[in-house]
Amino acid sequence: MARKSLNKLPSILLLLSISLPIDATALKWAGCGITKKAFMAELATAYEKHSGIKIDLEGGGATKGIQKVISRSADLGGSCRFRVSEDNASRSRIVFNPVAWDALAVVTHKTNPVKSISIDQLRDVYTGKITNWSMLGGPDQPLELLIREGKISGVGYAIRQLLFGNKAMDFAGSDLFASSGPLEKAVEVNPNALAITGISSARKRAFKILDLEGKAPSFENIKKGYYLLYRPLYIVSNRDNENYFEVKKFLSFAHSREGREIMRNNGVVPYLEAVWLSSKLQKQWDDSRKINN
Repeated sequence: MARKSLNKLPSILLLLSISLPIDATALKWAGCGITKKAFMAELATAYEKHSGIKIDLEGGGATKGIQKVISRSADLGGSCRFRVSEDNASRSRIVFNPVAWDALAVVTHKTNPVKSISIDQLRDVYTGKITNWSMLGGPDQPLELLIREGKISGVGYAIRQLLFGNKAMDFAGSDLFASSGPLEKAVEVNPNALAITGISSARKRAFKILDLEGKAPSFENIKKGYYLLYRPLYIVSNRDNENYFEVKKFLSFAHSREGREIMRNNGVVPYLEAVWLSSKLQKQWDDSRKINN
């Protein structure tokens, strides 16, 4: 009897190994703080309840997220730009999966009396033609433009495309920040600051969000295309990743009714609910190139 029981042991162990959770399917996400605040933190929590699979979140910016996905040290990346370094041989295996629409919010200190800014005025701020708040109807105080380092950050890349149609555009700002978090904190404490950041993270800060061309970056204005500065938010994946099948399941969850509801609750427009904005966005890029050439 004992020998027969021992013979059954490998089969029992095999069944246990199939039924028990496998640690290797825990996913790692890295990317831009705006995407994390917009929907990723809540989606990860909901997905763990739905599937039992935990998603570990790490910030550091879109570039870091894309690089980690390429090297397969992360399974998913959060990006607010559609771009991979030109010299990267692995870029053909990378997939940018659009999941949401985010607006770029023009922000300043909460005590600033200015309420609205035009597209042309915003261009003049970034090219150094407007350097004092009095030129925008505000107090006679220097306007301090806060910007992200480099030219391929998610926010910086979108500004260059939407306002100037030129991804190599130089900005007049002198206060540089490595990521959106420190930039947003600086706006909260600097009465003369002006900056652009994602609306999803801006809503959670103690500063003023300016109207643009008289339109607030509200959910409805973004969804209907009334607010002029917006861009897709992406989840980046790698076809060669060993957990790619699980990543695809998470993407399906993000686009599901529950996933879209999580985004809406955060004031973010689900991508599938405003797909037509893609063609409108391309037209804005083309128009910006014509204006600035």
